[in-house]
Amino acid sequence: METHSQTFKIRLGLFVAGGLALFVLAIFIIGKQKNLFDPVITLTANFYNVSGLQVGNNVRFSGINVGTVDNIHIINDSTVKVVMLIRKDVRQFLKSDCEVVIGSEGIIGSRLITITQGSNDASLAKDGQRLASKEPVETDAIISSMQVTAAYAEIITQQLAEIMVNLNSKNGTLGRLIQDSTIAENFNQTMLNLKSSSKGLDQNMEAAKHNFLFKGYFNRKDKEAEQKAKDEEDAKLEEQRTNDEKK
Repeated sequence: METHSQTFKIRLGLFVAGGLALFVLAIFIIGKQKNLFDPVITLTANFYNVSGLQVGNNVRFSGINVGTVDNIHIINDSTVKVVMLIRKDVRQFLKSDCEVVIGSEGIIGSRLITITQGSNDASLAKDGQRLASKEPVETDAIISSMQVTAAYAEIITQQLAEIMVNLNSKNGTLGRLIQDSTIAENFNQTMLNLKSSSKGLDQNMEAAKHNFLFKGYFNRKDKEAEQKAKDEEDAKLEEQRTNDEKK
């Protein structure tokens, strides 16, 4: 009987010790996540709508968790105050002109707060300071915008399909132009006529050069072209000589 009692006491003691160890471990983990054991500073921000933000959600700066949401309470019908606990060792990077934005972890993740980087010449944020904030974008608004975009895309797709049907069925000017071989042949004949006209014009110009009425004009133009080429060549030689003298 006495042996059974001692065994029961030992088991009870082990159970109590294990329970206390688990309790201490849980307190340590929760305190580590909530920054209960680290020196912290308090920052606040006001919002019109916190969009599902809850106490205990993370606060991030430069993509790193630097604190948690400590309290959320309503000031009036248009203002909600959010209190954040930020690790004190991060204060050296937080400027007074930083902005607070409510976001989410992924598309359907829990809400969190993101603190944007401030300017280099701004002063450091003080304990208890209220930072500027940006209102969050509601998920419903994003979905509504995507629905409108999808509706417009559907209309454009239908119109493109109608255009392709008209092209394939030779309806409309563009369809006849693409599908009708007669139009293509007429176009080719027009291009041949233009080439023939250009060739004839070149021949007429060559004949005009040898005509005594225009020979003086064309000779003058040739001399001007030669003089211009000579002037350009002299300018290049002068520039090259100047560069050689500088060296």
